[in-house]
Amino acid sequence: MKRKVCYITGTRADFGLMRGTLTALRDSEALELSIVVTGMHLSDKYGSTADDIKAAGLPVNALVDVDLASATGATMARNLGKMVTGFVDAFLDIEPDLVLVLGDRGEMLAGALSAVHLNIPVVHIHGGERSGTIDESIRHAISKLSHFHFVSTSESRDRLVRMGEQAANVYLTGAPGLDGIEALALHSREKLLRDARLDPTRPVALMVYHPVVQETENAGTGTTGIIDTLLARGLQLVALKPNSDAGSDQIRAALEAHAAHGDVRVVTHFPRELFVSWMAAADLMIGNSSAGIIEAASFGTPVVNIGSRQNLRERNANVTDVAVDPAAIGQAVEQALAHGRYDRHNIYGDGHSVERIARLIETLPLDPSVMMKSNAY
Repeated sequence: MKRKVCYITGTRADFGLMRGTLTALRDSEALELSIVVTGMHLSDKYGSTADDIKAAGLPVNALVDVDLASATGATMARNLGKMVTGFVDAFLDIEPDLVLVLGDRGEMLAGALSAVHLNIPVVHIHGGERSGTIDESIRHAISKLSHFHFVSTSESRDRLVRMGEQAANVYLTGAPGLDGIEALALHSREKLLRDARLDPTRPVALMVYHPVVQETENAGTGTTGIIDTLLARGLQLVALKPNSDAGSDQIRAALEAHAAHGDVRVVTHFPRELFVSWMAAADLMIGNSSAGIIEAASFGTPVVNIGSRQNLRERNANVTDVAVDPAAIGQAVEQALAHGRYDRHNIYGDGHSVERIARLIETLPLDPSVMMKSNAY
């Protein structure tokens, strides 16, 4: 009998990182994959990216709708309750042998919380990392609810063990989003810029800037400062709209206020191949996305990481950290452009994470003792 594994996805970002892994799990003769879709995937406002999951030939077994009309902390908290209710119903129908979650978002916390109350083991990818904001608290909460951990770095593994997780259940797999990433960059720089009606002979920045829940009052002014700084230095800009967290409405408004500028292109969503191609082609990546911290190094793309959202995360050599301050951002941008591309070394993985994860999912011991979890100290 095949082992049934259920993955929860709530955003374009987590699905993009997990697409290769999900394909491998789908194709495994030992596994039966199901996917529960929620969050931004189901909203026209965020690109209706559930369509990307279906287009990839992956199963969509349940839809759990939430309220994304207003981007506030209260809405985020209320949506946790809605997701728990929806996930419980989905798991009762699917009857998975384990639930797979990634990262630090509320969707994954709700999924882990639902699974443990139904006596279903949880596997957590990308645990043990730091960020110094509410994301870190949620990430560690998911880790404490999880039974197995697939981590991206040795430092993350050591941190989880110090947090009391059983060392035998913490596996160093690397980051699955790095597998095959260079081959995914299918579009040339010249084609990308010409298709966007931008000048291939001029520098271009890729901007992905999300809100920090504890700093929502500064989200709009911070965005405006970034854009004005780039334009003042003659850069063209391709900016992705933010996630649905509290403060995102202010960021979206600031982006839309600049959308008519001839050197600015504002995009709701890029399919994974197009996003990766832009990351490879851009002269600079700027904002506070984990893609800048984890993925951009695989192309040697210089990254200016702004503010606290990725605070304390392990860095590759291509990342420069600055405060949300136009003068500091401007200096960092000039230095990044002067340096140019970096060596393509990436501490987060060697490109063989998917095969490790698939093999572990097939063979993890799922006897009843797994659910009797306690701290190792």
